[in-house]
Amino acid sequence: MLAKGYGRDSAVIALGGGVVGDLAGFVAGTFMRGIPVVQVPTTLVAMVDAAIGGKTAVDTLAGKNLVGVFHPPAAVLVDPQALDTLPLRQVRAGFAEIIKHGVIADEAYFRTVASSAEKLLEKGGATGDSMLAVIVHSIEVKAGIVSRDEREEGLRKILNFGHTIGHAIELVSSYELLHGEAVSIGMALEGRLAERIGVAETGTADAIKGALQSAGLPTDLPQSMDRTAVLEAMRSDKKGQSGKTRFALPRRIGSMSGSESGWTVSVGDDQIREVLA
Repeated sequence: MLAKGYGRDSAVIALGGGVVGDLAGFVAGTFMRGIPVVQVPTTLVAMVDAAIGGKTAVDTLAGKNLVGVFHPPAAVLVDPQALDTLPLRQVRAGFAEIIKHGVIADEAYFRTVASSAEKLLEKGGATGDSMLAVIVHSIEVKAGIVSRDEREEGLRKILNFGHTIGHAIELVSSYELLHGEAVSIGMALEGRLAERIGVAETGTADAIKGALQSAGLPTDLPQSMDRTAVLEAMRSDKKGQSGKTRFALPRRIGSMSGSESGWTVSVGDDQIREVLA
């Protein structure tokens, strides 16, 4: 862009999935100290999550999204017809973020998407009216949270449910697992963790696991994955503070814990190891 003489009157259009949106947003946020970016997401995970909220970052060998800026898009244009060309595995991965929105903010929505996941993931389901309604509500959930906390100083942290373990799993898998697949495993394990430490109501973890499985998503760590490496990867995550691992954990479906402690809960390594095992 510099070589071609682009200036501050330029704009960046991000056409693609979450990685494209993150990279394009990061470029727009840093080029000439910031120019507009328009997000045009073409994957389900980008439509309902990555393109919404203005977080931009790039991955490094040390972990995911450790270098980035907050740079809200000038517009987000979502066309579910783009999902018609998306492989089923990618659609399933996006469904993980949809389920997450139900867990953290809307029990009725969670029940709806869990019961209709199989139908929505059938051939042609991703471009139907039912999926459109699901996408719209997920955007509303995320946008509503982001509008109250744009820079993740409080409430927005609840959007990280499943991501503390999930990002570590992505890293240890050398990114062979899709983001949504890793987050799905992260949500299942963090739901179990929430019950184990007495934060969540009994049955919460099973409900989360059941919803994820209804969408054909993984809920357990691969047997070959090094549990110690996953724990170490969590320590480099940007959600850690003062050497402690902090999690966004559910109190029950539709409600998150930690309102009195900045919407995160500090958890010891021994308890994490038990869940990873």
